[in-house]
Amino acid sequence: MPNSQTVRPDQPVHDVRAFNRFYTNLVGALDYGRHLHVPFTLTESRVLYELAHSPRTDAADLRFELSLDAGYLSRMLGKFEKDGLVSRAPSQQDARRQHITLTPRGRETADLLDERTRESVGSLISTIPAADRTRLTEAMRIVQEVLSAGRPPRREDVLLREPGPGDLGWIVQRNAALYTAEYSWNTDYEGLVARIVADFAEDHDPHLERVWIAELDGRPVGCVMCVRDEAPGTARLRLLLVEPDARGLGIGDRLVGACVDFARGVGYREMVLWTNDILKAARSIYQRHGFVLVSEKPHRSFGADLIGQDWRLPLQNGPR
Repeated sequence: MPNSQTVRPDQPVHDVRAFNRFYTNLVGALDYGRHLHVPFTLTESRVLYELAHSPRTDAADLRFELSLDAGYLSRMLGKFEKDGLVSRAPSQQDARRQHITLTPRGRETADLLDERTRESVGSLISTIPAADRTRLTEAMRIVQEVLSAGRPPRREDVLLREPGPGDLGWIVQRNAALYTAEYSWNTDYEGLVARIVADFAEDHDPHLERVWIAELDGRPVGCVMCVRDEAPGTARLRLLLVEPDARGLGIGDRLVGACVDFARGVGYREMVLWTNDILKAARSIYQRHGFVLVSEKPHRSFGADLIGQDWRLPLQNGPR
């Protein structure tokens, strides 16, 4: 007689399939539009999310990122264009590729979808006791780790998202720790970052200012900020950071691209930034995105002798 504790060889397959059926029903994946009261399928909503949160907006990149059939994606983008949600044009880097950009209406739609999704998830977990929420998120992290074990991180594993609770504090802590470790800067720099982040947290316009967190395997590994400058019609890029163990995945490039695309999309005339000449990797990213060095000046800050640099990027659109 077989042992009652013996696990059938195909039991893991049955368990995974059972979980998939349970979870897709729980989150309304099979009737996503009605679940969130929006006129989009789950796939359409995911494409709009990627367009809103990733600078990699060529059709080919979207197809690869989401594993979509080329014809299906083309028809979907055609529908979006007809509805005034996206615009399509040949890529400036490669005329054979199609660059996709959200229109102001498309960005508002993507923001609404994101808000409805947050509300749906919040409602889902609101009745769960705090201790069980911790167990739930830990179990989800374990699932991610097990299914990705033995595979090196890939560019497509990185998610750009808005900051959640604790992320703004993470920006301050990691900036202070990394710049101390890599350049021996003192706590004056931490104070500067803390003031920048506090000003954003206390008073910012969500339509004109934004923070992005780069997430890999459930943990933050990078950040950047777009805020209004004192000069009218000018956006300022601030606090670009990528964790050392996540470098080489194009995260800095994606963060800067997201910042530039956002600033252009909401109507800024130009984007500016201030950096120091020793930050060579960041400067290379800025140059790739079209920033031009306009001035530099020696200064003594953060316990070091530095050369500060001002960079500028003209944006095509005028102010709204």
